[in-house]
Parts: sequence; structure tokens; C-alpha cells
Amino acid sequence: MSEDKRKGRTVKKGRMSERLQYSLDYLFDYYYQAKKSAGRAENTLKTYVQNFTYFCEFLDERGIIRDIRNIDVKVGREYVIWLRDEKVKFSDNCNVPDSVRTVGLLPKSINTRIKNMKTMFKFLKEENVIDVDPFVYLKNVQDIGRDIEVLTAEEMNLLIKAPNQRNYSDFRDFVVMNLLIDGMLRVDEALTLRKDDVDTIACYATLRREITKSRKPRVVPITKRTAKLIQELIRETTEFDSEYIFLNNYGERLLPNHFRHQLKKYADRAGIEKRVYPHLLRHSGATLFLEEGGSQRHLQVILGHADGRMTAHYTHLSDKNVKKNHDEFSPLNAVIGKLEKSRKIKR
Repeated sequence: MSEDKRKGRTVKKGRMSERLQYSLDYLFDYYYQAKKSAGRAENTLKTYVQNFTYFCEFLDERGIIRDIRNIDVKVGREYVIWLRDEKVKFSDNCNVPDSVRTVGLLPKSINTRIKNMKTMFKFLKEENVIDVDPFVYLKNVQDIGRDIEVLTAEEMNLLIKAPNQRNYSDFRDFVVMNLLIDGMLRVDEALTLRKDDVDTIACYATLRREITKSRKPRVVPITKRTAKLIQELIRETTEFDSEYIFLNNYGERLLPNHFRHQLKKYADRAGIEKRVYPHLLRHSGATLFLEEGGSQRHLQVILGHADGRMTAHYTHLSDKNVKKNHDEFSPLNAVIGKLEKSRKIKR
């Protein structure tokens, strides 16, 4: 490094203090700023923060100083065990009731936490910010799979009937629910739609790149019925003079947390015992789309999945759909169609 003599002292330029160089907080900030400058979605950046916070919570509980030199695959495995056996669900959300604050995360959630940290360390190693990737050999938790509980068509029908449509906020929520089921949007995508994003004549919504998870724009078809509901809602909110479609009672953009609270209220009113949340409507709609004979390839485009395997994993085809396809395409149908003759009956 270059040196500069000032007043008889030697000053080394460009050298980071050792403490800062190895600080996990500094390393995370380096990673976060890099991803932010690359244009990652706001919700994706929030996920980075949340998962780093989880890891720091574990380190602090174990008395491990946040220094990269203290992190290795052994610490990573201990972190996995902590997530599985000790981490309290929703401990960072004061709006969640105690009844759902159970201990231990599911394998899918654990693997998401691990993936985020592995991605960070891999990036830092590739950028030569750290010498060794401590999680390079850390394996995912085996997920033996479980039944994904979605809403049936009957339950979704009960849910969208629950709001009192003569009330503005209930009607607004009714329109949101219809859009989430019909267009299979993520709740953040739906609630950030602007009036200009929806063509109520051609019946489609354009999702801008800044509001999608993939950071790629996509066009989502909607039915005429949903388009008319959106048209009606826009007329209801003209006095607010807002560019957004879904507004609260004060003319501000409706936020996801408020809608989640409302949705739970409607689920209780409809007598639905399953845990109902916005993403379940997207998931249930996607499953029903396939059960009704929709193309998986078309569904992939609608959902905005870059990889078809994501769509296959996401939808979890029900036994009903498998049975329906089997009845229609069983090889025995071809055999019987060609060879079976009516049986003679003895008289």
C-alpha cells in the first residue's frame, strides 16, 4: 500500500482496520449495498435483512462474536439445529397471536434461511472480500414433503362472499380477493398496481419490473368480471386522486399487512378453519387452474416463474387432478376402444 509522510508520521492509505474487515455486520452491509445497486426488489432486500437478523440472533444467543473468523460449517450446522429445535416462529412480529408462535421452523423455511446466508458468503468469496466461504459445504435439510393445504373452490366461494360489498373497504377487499384468485398475483404485486397498469377493455394487468419478485415485467390476463370490478372500484375512489387502485379509507395505498388482517376476518366470518393468508389465494388459484385443465406452461407464464420446475413444485397437483387425467388418458381406454366387444348374454 502507498505511504504518505505527514509531520514525521507514516500513514498507510486504503487499509481497513482488522476489526472492520472481519465484522459480519460490515460484510453484510457490503453484500446488501451490492445487491441494492444491482436493482433487487425492495421485498427481496428486506428478506436479506430478516435472514441475516436470524443468524445474528443465533450467534448472540450462543455468545459467538460476529466475526467471520468465528464462522465455519460447524457453526452453520448448529444454526440449522437452532432453527429446527429452538427458533420461535413469528417472534419478530408483535401482531401475530401467541397460538401460532410455535417452536421450530419447517425444513422449507430452514433451507430458505440457509440459502440466503450461503448466497451471501459465496458472493463475498467471489468478490475476494473474504478468503474462505464458511458455508460452502453446508447441506440443506432434507424435506420429506408434506401435504400442502389449499382452499377448495367451495371455500374460496365462501371467502369472497364474506365481505359486505355495500361498505367501501369490504368491497375493495372483495375486489382484491377476486384479483388474487383470478390473476394469481402476489399480494405486493396486486396492491402496487396503478390505474394505468390495468387494461379493463383488453382484460389484462401489466406488472412493472419494479414490483415483481423476478424484477422482470409480465402481463397477466384477467377475466371480464374482474376487470369490471376494478373499473367499479376506480370509480369509487376518484375523489382521492391517487394513481393506485387499492386505497385505504384515507386515500393512501392499501398495505399488505392491513389486507392480511382483513382476510383473516373474512375467513373467520366464512367459517373456514384453515389458516388463510394472501399467498394461499395465489396457491389455491394455481392448483385449481390445473385441476380445471389449464396448461402448466401457461401457468408458469402467469405466475412469472423462470423455471418450469418451480411451477410444478408450487402447485402440488391434487389427487383429484391426477385421477381426472388418469380417467381421460388411461392406456386401457385405447385398448378397450379397439378390442372390446359387447358380451353375449345367455338366455
